[in-house]
Parts: sequence; C-alpha cells; structure tokens
Amino acid sequence: MPHRHTERHKTEHIGWLRAAVLGANDGIVSTASLIIGVAAANGGKEAVLVAGVAGLVAGAMSMAAGEYVSVYSQADTEKADIAKETRELETDPDGELKELTAIYVHRGLTPDLAKQVAVQLTAHDALGAHARDELGISANFSARPVQAALSSATSFAAGAVLPLAVVWLMPAAGMMWAVALSTLLSLGALGALAARTGGAPMLKGATRVLFWGALAMAATWAIGSLFGVSTA
Repeated sequence: MPHRHTERHKTEHIGWLRAAVLGANDGIVSTASLIIGVAAANGGKEAVLVAGVAGLVAGAMSMAAGEYVSVYSQADTEKADIAKETRELETDPDGELKELTAIYVHRGLTPDLAKQVAVQLTAHDALGAHARDELGISANFSARPVQAALSSATSFAAGAVLPLAVVWLMPAAGMMWAVALSTLLSLGALGALAARTGGAPMLKGATRVLFWGALAMAATWAIGSLFGVSTA
C-alpha cells in the first residue's frame, strides 16, 4: 500500500494567506486613512461615516476585481503551459524523457539514477512530473481566481469594519485619534498573526505593517489638514 504523506507545511497556507492578509491590511489602512483625512478636513461624524462606508464598498469590489483578473491571468498561463506540455508528450515522448532526465541531473542525481527516476515518474504520471518539475506548477500553488477574489473582498470588508466601528462608537471630539490608535493596534496584531501563520518572526511582520499603516494615515491627515474647510 503506498505511503500517504501527511506532514503539514507552512506553504500550504500561502494561497489564501496572501489574499486574506493583503485584503484585511488594505481594508484597515485605506478606510482608516480615509476617515482620518476627512476628519482632519473638519468633516462631521456623518460625513466621516459616509466616506468610510463608501470606501469599504468600493475597496472590497476593487480588491475582488483586481485579484480575480490577476489570478485568472496566472491560471490562463498555467493552462497554456500544461496544454503545450501535453502536446509535446504526445509528439516527442523521447525528447521529453531526456528533458526530465536533464532536470534531475541538474538537481544533483547521477545520469543513470536521473534516467531511472524520469522513466518511473513518466510511467506513473508524465504530465504531472513535467508540470511539477519543469514548469513549477503544483496543487499548493495553482491559481484559484474565485477563491482569491472572495478572500480578498471578504477580508477587506472585515478590516474596514474596524475603523468604522470606532467612528460609530466614539464621540466626534476624540474620534480621529481613537481611529488612529485602534488602527495601529489592529495592524500590529494582523502583522504578527500573519507572520506566525507563515512561520516568520512575529515582531518583524508587525513592524512592517505598522510602518506603512502609520505613514498612510499621516499622509491623509496632512492632506486633510491642508485642504480642510473652516468651521468658524
């Protein structure tokens, strides 16, 4: 009975983790920055809420569309490469066997052993062997456009809800600073969690996210203050 590989690796999370972290991070940063910019321009609480909700909807749709188109392009490329490899296996099987053998020799196997491995893998699943070892396409990294789009849109909306909730709950006087503080805390936690899930240092992951989030909020605050309307 063939042995089933049951060991789990961090790379198994890479598909959904990338889209989810990117979406949540963008949702928090862009919505909080928009809120701070409008608030710095002396916008009232209602104006801030409307701007924030509009930013949530537009951002989630933009993330979904962008991720779908991007990943679908990758999927199209993978399909084209697989189709090309299928034709080559049908028309020139000996040449493809030599190509696979050369790949294993380049990776460190002796020519005789490389040929044995190539022959056995070709007999078992020729297309799978070429897809994995020649093209670098595997199940863990294959493009999934719909999954990526839904993950990005959902995570963006979830991230955007956080600063909006602060605006809803806080009085207008301390609203802007409460959004900034809660955003930094959320970004730090998100960066640390993403790093831990991916097996990277948590402090480094949190620091990267915090730096860019603080920079974005500072920029929109400066713009809002510069072009703010007078309430006198």
